[in-house]
Amino acid sequence: MEVQETRVQTDRVLTIPNILSMARLAGVPLFLWLILRPEFGGPNSDGWALLVLALSGVSDYLDGKLARRWNQISSLGRLLDPAADRLYILSTLVGLTWREILPLWLTIALLAREAMLLVMVGILRRHGYPPPQVNFLGKAATFNLMYAFPLLLLSDGDTWVASLAEVFGWAFAGWGTTLYWWAGILYVVQVRRLVKADTAAD
Repeated sequence: MEVQETRVQTDRVLTIPNILSMARLAGVPLFLWLILRPEFGGPNSDGWALLVLALSGVSDYLDGKLARRWNQISSLGRLLDPAADRLYILSTLVGLTWREILPLWLTIALLAREAMLLVMVGILRRHGYPPPQVNFLGKAATFNLMYAFPLLLLSDGDTWVASLAEVFGWAFAGWGTTLYWWAGILYVVQVRRLVKADTAAD
């Protein structure tokens, strides 16, 4: 979760928030396996996949809240949290695109934004800056996408629940993709300003 710059960071690794983030990361391959089981002749495990995704959302909320409340904000935690977010998004994109629930163009649009951000991180490192911190807009985009994906997974059926899930799933997907790119463009602007200031100082 987003944290305030004024809070003291710790170098401790085994904190409760970090353990929650590690557990969330460990759930990524399980989640992807559950989604793809029907594609390899296994039973449909969408219910279990949704449960893993729901637990991931709960841990995402708790790790940031507990880190702030217990003063356990750490450098490792600030890396683990966005990494887990991105890996869940990536695994969901792979699974839902493979099952043809998500169109390829949406997957490409989201992956292109991630590629753009990786380029920006590389530029920052070359100038001696750390990766940009997760901002509120980026978190809002992630939350929208994390609502969209389970709803779109639920839409894979012929019931009225599936039809309703499809409507809301695409609404969240639209907002999430827009905010995701908006946050990415703000990162680019931020990187440009830092690099420009760094160049001027030289």
